[in-house]
Amino acid sequence: MRYLPHTDEEIGSMLQAVGKNNLDELFSTVPEDCRYTGTLNLPEPLTEWELNDLMGALSSTMAASPEYTVFVGAGSYEHYIPESAAYLLSRSEFVTSYTPYQAEMSQGTLQAIYEYQTLAARLLGMEVANASVYDGASALAEALLMAIRITRKNAVAISSLVHPHYRRVVQTYFEPTGHQVVELPRLENGRTDLSPIHDIDNLAAVAVQSPNFLGCIEDLQVIGENAHDKGALFVSCFTEALAYGLIKNPGSQGADIACGEGQSLGIPQSFGGPGLGMF
Repeated sequence: MRYLPHTDEEIGSMLQAVGKNNLDELFSTVPEDCRYTGTLNLPEPLTEWELNDLMGALSSTMAASPEYTVFVGAGSYEHYIPESAAYLLSRSEFVTSYTPYQAEMSQGTLQAIYEYQTLAARLLGMEVANASVYDGASALAEALLMAIRITRKNAVAISSLVHPHYRRVVQTYFEPTGHQVVELPRLENGRTDLSPIHDIDNLAAVAVQSPNFLGCIEDLQVIGENAHDKGALFVSCFTEALAYGLIKNPGSQGADIACGEGQSLGIPQSFGGPGLGMF
């Protein structure tokens, strides 16, 4: 059950509506000898995070203990999502039968999209962010097609350390187009080997994921310089958007296009989807 207590401002508004100055006046009909003014023997209040930890500790005595950390998921992981997120989504500003282009009925949605784009651009260090695409895999494929349209070239190089599902989606997108997709091998240190790009003609883009599928952080600055030396665009891909709260973002390291999965920003796993394609 979601419980969001009233703020002081909300309490003040309600008191004003009933013509009372404070809570004591509100309860003035209750005789004083019937009121309890002592301190209740109750524990201190907990934050939502602390309450979840407490319930997890209590449930650890069950047969199915949640104390084990599971890394299965390859980019789709269970993240902490505050209950306030679900509460906001249940409000009428977001839940409406009207389509988003009917602005008079969709102000909440339009404002949320605008704020998302602003924060996404800041997080990734880019000038512009769109309102998202289907998921991280389709975002990468669209980024590579965009690079081909911009450069008028027909070959792209993609690191073999990019999420395998992302690479499969790229192959699906490119199969009927006649464009060339070249996979770059990996080095022993878990990073991408860039040497093959110098032998690729008409190279439109170089795509690398960081942190990559093995968890290694790529040197995006060097990759961008190599791509630009070939006259190609540098596409930086990711499966964990929150990583850029800790490491340098793609825009500050020379990426022309940043794209990837935003599921960790507040979307439940939902058995693998839907996701959020950041672009």
